[in-house]
Amino acid sequence: MDDEKGLRKIMEFMRLFAIGLLAVNIYYYCFGYFRSLGWTTGVVEHLLESFTRNTFLFKASWVSKSLAVVFLLLSCLGTRGRANQELRGRTVAGSAALGLLLLFGADAVRGLTLGAGLTTVLYTGLLTAGFLLLLSAGAWLSRLFNNDLLKDIFNKENESFPQEERLMENEYSVNLRTEYWLRGKKHRGWLNVVNPFRATMVLGTPGSGKSFAIINEFIRQHLAKGFCMYIYDYKFDDLSRICYNTLLRHQDKFDRPVGFYVINFDNPRKSHRCNPLLPELMTDIVDAYESASTIMLNLNKSWIQKQGDFFVESPINFVAAIIWFLKLFEKGKYCTFPHVIEFLSRDYEEIFPVLASYPEIENLVKPFVSAFQKDAIEQLEGQIASARIPLSRLASPQLYWVMSGNDFTLDINSNEEPKVLCVGNNPERQAIYGAALGLYNARLVKLVNQKGKRKSSLIIDELPTIYFKGLDNLIATARSNKVSTCLGFQDFSQLERDYGQKEAEVIKNTVGNVFSGQVSGNSGKWLSERFGKILQRRQSLSINMRETSTSLSTQMDSMIPASTIANLTQGNFVGAVADNFGEEIDQKVFHARIQVDVKAVAAEASGYQPIPDITSFINPTTGKDEAEEMIKANFNRVKTDVKELCARELTRIKQDPALRHLIKEKAEQ
Repeated sequence: MDDEKGLRKIMEFMRLFAIGLLAVNIYYYCFGYFRSLGWTTGVVEHLLESFTRNTFLFKASWVSKSLAVVFLLLSCLGTRGRANQELRGRTVAGSAALGLLLLFGADAVRGLTLGAGLTTVLYTGLLTAGFLLLLSAGAWLSRLFNNDLLKDIFNKENESFPQEERLMENEYSVNLRTEYWLRGKKHRGWLNVVNPFRATMVLGTPGSGKSFAIINEFIRQHLAKGFCMYIYDYKFDDLSRICYNTLLRHQDKFDRPVGFYVINFDNPRKSHRCNPLLPELMTDIVDAYESASTIMLNLNKSWIQKQGDFFVESPINFVAAIIWFLKLFEKGKYCTFPHVIEFLSRDYEEIFPVLASYPEIENLVKPFVSAFQKDAIEQLEGQIASARIPLSRLASPQLYWVMSGNDFTLDINSNEEPKVLCVGNNPERQAIYGAALGLYNARLVKLVNQKGKRKSSLIIDELPTIYFKGLDNLIATARSNKVSTCLGFQDFSQLERDYGQKEAEVIKNTVGNVFSGQVSGNSGKWLSERFGKILQRRQSLSINMRETSTSLSTQMDSMIPASTIANLTQGNFVGAVADNFGEEIDQKVFHARIQVDVKAVAAEASGYQPIPDITSFINPTTGKDEAEEMIKANFNRVKTDVKELCARELTRIKQDPALRHLIKEKAEQ
């Protein structure tokens, strides 16, 4: 209280001193008029002369006025008043500007020939008016509602944080330029994925820019660094075209020629042929079971969450038995997916005796054979139909053509034959193609994730459109085998719907590098929680009748709230990256705009070559395109193969006394 009284007295003294300076200024510069009135003495004249000679106070009129303004401002600094929310800064500034204009512009009056008396009155009036306006502005200044509570209504500045600005590059890294805001200023930075082998997931609603800004860069930079590559191209050939043209420019980054391969069921001309059930690569019946499981779970996504149930495992075991039988028969001569489909469509009287005659699969088929021999046809239909019906949708000539040949093997990171493989899907036929493509994926993952092979990169866009069996295990174990995995999808609810909550949870929690564009709901909440909290400033304002008080505090709050993630602009991403021992990244979390040189990308794309035709169906003799005839002939050949296979096996069983009992009488008729 005493301190406030003392401060008030000092302020009043400075204000009076300012008034005194102006009074002296008026007396000095209008001295002639005051002397004519007799308002002077010898002592006063002596003092004025002494001040003029020994100080700078009266060297110019503006000197004493400036000192008066300084003391007036100092007196206003100690004045506290109740804030007025209606008062605006423009009002205060206008009053101060007009006051200064009158105060310093009054000197012009003294140059006019108006007579000493009128000049003195005008000069004094202008100085007084200017001083009063400045005094009012100073008083209003303390009452101005001066705070920044409403300047950052979205709390953007409070949620900004330092981000990585160093470029950290190594032989495996993917590096993306960024631009971010910190304390109201724009900064440039880098997203350094120095360890892509810890897996990367890219989330974002359609149009958020995840493919353009991130996935495409993974393709370009990894090929430029000599990675073997697998791409699941949901909208063929968006990613495949980028991959093909990038590979053309970077063939020199590999120590051996790299093969470029394509699987495309829609256009056999632009597709190689590959048998995912190649018998040489299946060493155990477990391989057959995994292949069967992949096929059936892709055809029936709802089964993913019911694995282990009888009506799920039963058709899977049945398909596994067929695959392993074809692997055993004549050393796998007919071990292809089309032959599996055709064999499955044969009559029970042909299927079960043949399968039951092989001891290696006896345990798998025993429940089916038993039901068949006991005429429990309804029970059989319930189990077999769940495999037959969905697989019958895959019986197309184009699919049979692609999956019954063998132009290459799926070990893309082979030391002797490095490969780049693009597998194309079609959004309009994803339910049909998903099973076949899932089979390629499952076999490829097992072959790639082995020690002593080349570094490889798996790019899977729109992950939920295909069931990638073994993906969770791949993410967990592939780091030591130098297998990079980049997964693109829209949000976690989509992943949980198609992969099941447990498997989706494992994928979410084992991925090391996270990029997210605009997502909402539980996805945004999960991401916000993963990014953690930062210390944020909180400001509060209290207004009473006498004064205004402001208090500041700090509080730990979400670094990137879910609401912020739900409202990200296209091209803006949040996320976190993983680091390496010896390549530590202090600022792992980011919230930035990924900088893509759109003009350069467009110029590059304009020079892209189309993926050439891979298979020629031209008859060398006639020069005629016989694509339809050749594909149809292959389709019929597969059917004939299976028909003849069954006939030969049934003949063998009939001629073997130990197996003859497997054939029911009506099959012999």
